Amino acid sequence: MPTAEVQGKLPLFPYLSAEAKTVEPTRAKGMLPSQEIRRLIAGGHIRAYPEITEQQIQPASLDLRLGDVGYRVQASFIPQKRRLVDRGLADTGLIMSRLDLTRTTVLEKGCVYIVPLLEELDLPEDVSAHANPKSSTGRLDIFTRLITDYGEAFEVVRAGYRGKLYAEIASRTFTVVVRAGMTLNQLRFIRGKPKASDRATRALERAVWENDEGGLVYDDGGIATRALTVKQSIGLSVSLQGSDSSEIVAYKAKRNAPLIDLANIDHYAPRDFWDLCYDPGKRGLILEAGDFYILASKEKVSVPPDWAAEMVSMDQDLGEFRIHYAGFFDPGFGHGSGDVRGTRAVLEVRAHEVPFLIEHGQVMGRLRYLPLLSIPDKVYGKDIGSNYQRQGLALSKHFKRS
Repeated sequence: MPTAEVQGKLPLFPYLSAEAKTVEPTRAKGMLPSQEIRRLIAGGHIRAYPEITEQQIQPASLDLRLGDVGYRVQASFIPQKRRLVDRGLADTGLIMSRLDLTRTTVLEKGCVYIVPLLEELDLPEDVSAHANPKSSTGRLDIFTRLITDYGEAFEVVRAGYRGKLYAEIASRTFTVVVRAGMTLNQLRFIRGKPKASDRATRALERAVWENDEGGLVYDDGGIATRALTVKQSIGLSVSLQGSDSSEIVAYKAKRNAPLIDLANIDHYAPRDFWDLCYDPGKRGLILEAGDFYILASKEKVSVPPDWAAEMVSMDQDLGEFRIHYAGFFDPGFGHGSGDVRGTRAVLEVRAHEVPFLIEHGQVMGRLRYLPLLSIPDKVYGKDIGSNYQRQGLALSKHFKRS
């Protein structure tokens, strides 16, 4: 349902008003905003020790923390509907070693680990959840997936679930250092079963234009343009042209790089970990099989405050590669009152079995918009310390910014 039909002619940032702090849901189905997540916590539906902090609560998700222990395992696994995770690990004999995460702990690249999380759930019968890696996790090529007891799929928490949460972690490019309490993934909560469709996406874009809030997509000059609507989503293409400030168009991860401590922010020199790829001109850029790349979208995207968005993680129709491990865009990403007119999406890309040529403007992914129940009382941006609101081609927060 479009924004204009549900809430009328809203000001651009209604969440800044006092009324927004206590706003009641305006949709029957959708993702829960920050204030509703707090209500779940207050009602005992989300529990943890140590207690959940305000810093963990994002505009439309909750950051999940690593617990005190972890396990090196032989292989990834799903417990299936008849088993607890810990029982499944014991029954299959997958555990190779136990890790003490209260100390500095090294996770070797190419190895699989399972870590019980501090948060547990006792969800209402009409609330389910879906997990994804945090942006900084995906940009380091750390493959992170949520597992639940009796679960039959990664990243999915069924409605009414009661039990523990676990993270499966596999760092594919870098060896990393972690500790208990760190957050690698996040959980978003959903009431009902809202459905995406081409019609709903076009209606959202039309409502944004009619409310004079710009658009969902902007060009390099910050001018709103009509989006390409395909398969219940908006198509995004890759930028392979350098800018006035830099000719770098991609970062390619080095295969043998130093250790990365995930506690270190704005710390590492990019050239120690990444090869720089420059504007290739008309010949395009060849993605080498098995290598990991950071690229940026040609378009600048905007997510209205009462919506979120996710990148379709894999689409074989588009080419021989996987895109966007993280892929979740908070309400307010790239959205602003004149000073922020769209933000580029960073594309985390790994080629599959064969080298693959990409060209400037080639569609690389699709962005699907998801409705929230109501506008959150905090939105993505500098006011809550968001790292990527004005990003171009940007590495994770662990690397020094030029």
